[in-house]
Parts: sequence; structure tokens; C-alpha cells
Amino acid sequence: MALQNEVSNALSYATSRGFQIHPNAFAMLKGLDVDVLKIIQEIIKTKKQTKSAVIVVDDIKTLLEPKKQEGPIEQQTCTVLIDPTPNVTTAEGVEGYTALFQSRFEKTMRILAQRPDSKRISKVSAVKHRVRISKQAERGEKSLHGAASSIIVAGLLMSKRIKKNDVELAIDDYSGILTAISTVEDVKKQTSTLALDQMVMLELENGKARPGLTIKSVMMPDIPDHLPNKSKSEAYAVLISDLHVGSKYFMKTEFLRFLDWLSSSSDDDIVKKIKFLCVGGDLIDGIGIFPNQDKELLEIDAAKQMSHAAQLLAKVPKHIKVLVIPGNHDLGRRALPQPAIPRKDLGEQFYGLENCMMLGNPAFVELNGVKVLMYHGQGLDDIIATIPGLSYSKPSEAMKVLLKARHLAPIYGDRTPIAPEQEDMMVITEVPDIFHSGHVHVVDVQSYRGTLVVNSGAWQSQTKYQQTMGITPTPGMAVIVNLATLQPVVYDFNQ
Repeated sequence: MALQNEVSNALSYATSRGFQIHPNAFAMLKGLDVDVLKIIQEIIKTKKQTKSAVIVVDDIKTLLEPKKQEGPIEQQTCTVLIDPTPNVTTAEGVEGYTALFQSRFEKTMRILAQRPDSKRISKVSAVKHRVRISKQAERGEKSLHGAASSIIVAGLLMSKRIKKNDVELAIDDYSGILTAISTVEDVKKQTSTLALDQMVMLELENGKARPGLTIKSVMMPDIPDHLPNKSKSEAYAVLISDLHVGSKYFMKTEFLRFLDWLSSSSDDDIVKKIKFLCVGGDLIDGIGIFPNQDKELLEIDAAKQMSHAAQLLAKVPKHIKVLVIPGNHDLGRRALPQPAIPRKDLGEQFYGLENCMMLGNPAFVELNGVKVLMYHGQGLDDIIATIPGLSYSKPSEAMKVLLKARHLAPIYGDRTPIAPEQEDMMVITEVPDIFHSGHVHVVDVQSYRGTLVVNSGAWQSQTKYQQTMGITPTPGMAVIVNLATLQPVVYDFNQ
């Protein structure tokens, strides 16, 4: 405990230099077992820069316990693992799409090869040969002695037909097309969650009611149960999407309230530890995206919409790394995968922001060791439209279907435009710790097999189109994830 004369000398020193000591700070000084005069001298040096003439408790704490007050200086890391931008080399016509689906097959087969039962996978041609042998055996022409009771075959799902009493699936690989039927109720349930053109594994067995092989079970590539990676230090990532700047329905007031919160100097521990902002596409509403869109626009020039969006994101504090991917409303090509929003359409407004990183869609990044898959979510439209039980009100359920299929846009030929790339960059080759998407304008958070599944909603209120579709958005919210625990919190900026 400081001696009375030491405290008096410190008080006299402060007064002689035009400073006052708050009563609480004075009481604190008396309880310290340190050179209080030296403490006051150091504080006054700092206070001269801030032009504050009153020494308070926090000034003493900051000097004595800088690590406790400010927290240890941690190196924040942001690594891009996968970005389609430099790899987009679109092919043409039938040859291009043939290469695309060959790539999908091969990349997904490599995923299946990691399964313990992968050695049992047979080619379609081998299975069809076995079916012929089985039919011959049924007629007594040849025996099946030594044959396995079941066999596994893998291929891309060409078609599925679900009837009241049975289900029929057709899959193909390099060696041909195989069609098989099942009357098992569990198989019918499993089939209902399959997306066309995805990889699927069928376990086949000798049919009892008919010669040949029938489906015993259906398996998908799926992600494995896993322990997710976590940040070694406490840091937060904010997940948002779908600003739609330029639209009459863009919620500018709420978004500015969000930006003010990011920049606030309050005592909110979360704000102080936010290190990353992930923006999942549709920065602007765009031009000509849907019929009569001009009636819903405040700004009918896409470049000016982008300029406004850049001005808004420029308000994000510079210590926060901003990662931006495009959506179907943004400038640039709309077919998947999308390269980063082109610089030529933005000038230097986005690319000139020192804390902003422009990536393609999808992008796979690592934030403080946590693997984050960023995908705008165009493929969710086809999944929700074709798989029973899914809806826009629970987008995380549709996102789980994509994880099970290990593909972000498996269905070809429907609403989602897919480019005929030489490599299928929509295959989920690595297991994400966080799967972040947007597009459907509904906030939804779930956990699936160790992966945090987040749809981060929008900053656009309900449009007339959404009204006709029966879609009720949940805009004006942000999902904040603690990278040290992967615990999410939804912040509502509507109030």
C-alpha cells in the first residue's frame, strides 16, 4: 500500500501540471504498492495527447494492466484455400459439359474412396454382367456359387421415379447406365432426399420377388462426423449477405445501424473482437435480373449501385477483414462458378479498400484456422423445388442436402445456370467448419455433423415477388460466430 506522503506528492505533481485526479482514482492510488508518482507521470504523458485533464481509474488500469485491459495482441490469419476466379476456363457445348460431369464423377469418387467400404464399389458394367448371370441362374443355366450376397455400385443419379409401391433409380458411370428398383420403405425415404445429377451409392442384393438385383440401401458421399477446427484465440466473424443496394427495399437505415455498431467504441466485448466480415453476395440489386425490375429500383445504373455499396463497406473499421463473394444480382457472369466481381466494373472502389478481399463464388477460406465455405446459394432454389418437405423458411435443411451430396449445385438444367467448366468447382472437396450461404433472405442456423450451417438472411425487406411466392424474409440481421467456440449469435438491427 502506498505511503500517504507518496500519494500527496503524486497529487501535487498532477495539480502543478493542470491535471485533476478523480476521487475513485485517488482511492485506487492509495491502495497500490507501486511508485505512484511514476504512475501519474506516465499517465500525464498520455493524457497530453488526448487533451483530457482528469485522471480516472481506467487510466491507471491501462498503465498497470495493459494486457488485461487490451487483451494480448494476436495474429489474425486469413488464408484463401479455394477461389474459382483464376481457374475459370469455360469450355463449349457438349464437350464442355461432358468434361464437367466427368470431373464431378472423378472428384466425388475420390471422396468416396475415403470410406471404409469403398473397395466394394463395382463398375456399372460389372453389376449389369452380374444381373445377366443372375437371370441365367434363375433359368438354371449357370450357378452363382461364391457370389457376394450384396454389391455396391456408385454413379451420378440420372433419374428417380417414386411410386406408391416401389422406387426406381438410374445411375451412370463411364461404363454405362444401371437401373434398379426397390420396394423397401426406407429406400423410398432415402431416395426422396436425393438430388438429380449428384453422386449416389447403391447397395444391391439378389432380388427375391424377381430375378436380378434390387436396391437394399442408398448412400450419399456426405460429410463425416468431425471435430471442427477452432481459433486458438477468441475472435469473431460476422456473416451477412444480400444487401441489394439500389433496390427500393434496401434497408439502408438498418444497415447503417449495423455499420455504426461495428465501429462503436462501447464496452461490448464482441465488437472489440470482431476480426472478419464475410459478405455472401448480392451486394446490389442489379439491372434486368427479373421482369419489370426497374419498377423496384431507386438507382437504375448498376455501376452507381456498386459505388454506393463500396461507400457503405468503406465504413467498416480497417482492423476487420472484409471478404466479398458475388451473387446472381451482382455484376459479372451469373453462371456457376462465378469469378470475383470484375475490377473493370468497379473502378478501384472495392479493390481499393485495403481491408477488402474480392473472391469468387464459391470460396473456401480459413479464418484463424477455421475453414469457412462461402457460397451465395443459387442452387438452393432447385433443391427446395424438387425435394419434398423443404421450404424457403428453413434454408439450413436445404443446405444440409448439399453437404450430403458434397455438391453446391448438383441439379443441371433447372433454374441455376451452370457453366461447362473443365473442372467441376462446385464439388465440396473439403469438409467446412462453417458453411455460410445467403440468397433466400431467411436467417437460419443449425449444426450438422460438426459443421455450423448458417444462412445469413438479407438487408432487403419483402419484395412484391417474394409476396407472390409466399416467401417471408427475416432481414436486418447479422450472424456473429465466435471462432474459438463456433457458437453463433444472431443480432437484430431492426430496432
